[in-house]
Amino acid sequence: MSKSKQTLSPGQALPVLDTDRIERVRVSLAFLPLAAPISDAKVLTGRQKPLTEIAFIFAEIQTRDGHEGVGFGYSKRAGGPGMYAHAKEIAPNLIGEDPNDIAKIWNKLCWAGASMGRSGLTTQAIAPFDIALWDMKAKRAGLPLAKLLGAQRDSVQCYNTSGGYLSMPLPQVLDNIDAARANGIGGIKIKVGQPDTAADLKRVEAVRKHLGDDFCFMVDANQQWDRGTAQRMGRTLEQYNLVWIEEPLDAYDHEGHAALAASLDTPVATGEMLTSFGEHAQLITSGACDFVQPDAPRVGGITPFLQIMSLADFKGLKLAPHFAMEIHLHLAAAYAREPWLEHFEWLEPLFNERLELRDGRMLVPNRPGLGFSLSEQTRKWTSESASFDGKS
Repeated sequence: MSKSKQTLSPGQALPVLDTDRIERVRVSLAFLPLAAPISDAKVLTGRQKPLTEIAFIFAEIQTRDGHEGVGFGYSKRAGGPGMYAHAKEIAPNLIGEDPNDIAKIWNKLCWAGASMGRSGLTTQAIAPFDIALWDMKAKRAGLPLAKLLGAQRDSVQCYNTSGGYLSMPLPQVLDNIDAARANGIGGIKIKVGQPDTAADLKRVEAVRKHLGDDFCFMVDANQQWDRGTAQRMGRTLEQYNLVWIEEPLDAYDHEGHAALAASLDTPVATGEMLTSFGEHAQLITSGACDFVQPDAPRVGGITPFLQIMSLADFKGLKLAPHFAMEIHLHLAAAYAREPWLEHFEWLEPLFNERLELRDGRMLVPNRPGLGFSLSEQTRKWTSESASFDGKS
């Protein structure tokens, strides 16, 4: 069978591909109120105040050809207005760009604010745009984001965190556990790290007894132990058959985490507080954890998250993304090794759609993109917004 092909005359240039272009960007700041103040060990040690609301920065991107994408970043306690201000500063850089060139756009936005650094608030402000572009790309393909990335599975094992905070008395925690298990959860995590380690052990023992010997159980110290305390508590906690001990030390103490991970049978998990690929690369290459816990909105979006995934897989680590299950479900579904997903119902009022939990696993939705649209309640909680187009 003969094939026809286009030939060019000598000196004739290739035709210019007329691709779609970003035409409009809307950035907004909204505050999600929590039903009750939340406290973990950082509050009990006096380092932070109870959490009462979460700031969200939303990016809504539209193109000349009518395609749309939605993404978000967030901040607990301070930082939301600062992220929003930086997002507004860099948003005009998207206008006129090809929305398919996501890596190019990420670098452009990063260098726009590079004098303020390439981690922390500056990269977190990029995340809403990057996530919106990936959402758009999957929608254009008519695929859930997980399928666009190359899904390894159609569901991800899922554990609950929101029912195990230290601000909740133990009987309430046990009731929350029963409700979560009835709803189909696959694992339970509770907070530890109190100044009184005996109180921590009492809660852990009670929860393990309540769960039974085999149900998946994790604890999270939220960076509140020093090295000696972490070593002693880690040895004591071995008897409870934990899936992992999370953030036993300061997030940037890679050497301490590496020594602890090497000395304990119980796996160590950390990474949620890091805000760039570079920070995660240092964590991973130093052998500081068994489970790596990146957060796409914190590291700058899906583009750097995929880099972290590749390095973590190369190093043989397991993955348990932090928070934002609406985004991380798709990313975890594309990871080569069986991951965990963190369940928080807090964000449900922000979106019109819901995720489905079944037999301990969260199902990847079959809706294109991330599979979510902003609710009217989100619009009501929005305190500021700004729009940019080619005329701005």
